[in-house]
Amino acid sequence: MVSYPMTLQGAEKLRLELSELKSVARPQVIQAIADAREHGDLKENAEYHAAREQQGFIEARIADIEGKLSNAQVIDILELTPHGKVVFGATVGLVNEETGEEVTYQIVGDDEADIKEGKISVNSPVARALIGKVEEDIATVNAPGGLIEYEVISVKYI
Repeated sequence: MVSYPMTLQGAEKLRLELSELKSVARPQVIQAIADAREHGDLKENAEYHAAREQQGFIEARIADIEGKLSNAQVIDILELTPHGKVVFGATVGLVNEETGEEVTYQIVGDDEADIKEGKISVNSPVARALIGKVEEDIATVNAPGGLIEYEVISVKYI
């Protein structure tokens, strides 16, 4: 059985999406299918086929979320002992050694990752290079464009 690490916030976001799918999206698509059936011949009824396809997507997403939540290893970042090491859930301040550019990333589960929000997957090359580092360590990331070195300037558990 595969375990999915995720933050408390990530698990709550998935629970909200699941609730929305079950209580809003699923009933809407069921009603759309019923409405399309009233239009007659199902073989040439585009509305019916579109609604059935949408129902398939919704049911697949519900099953996916339920599977992930049942196998989730939820980690509350605020309960971590602050020992200065980069671990799952930590927010890490970095400086690119070559360019001097500063970035901040939080290491999260695969489903929570969103680079626009500064959240990177624990399985990403950057996160894998950072795990176990402490402030002032250099992390070498094997990126598609070549090796990039980052200095860890801060590690926070927020």
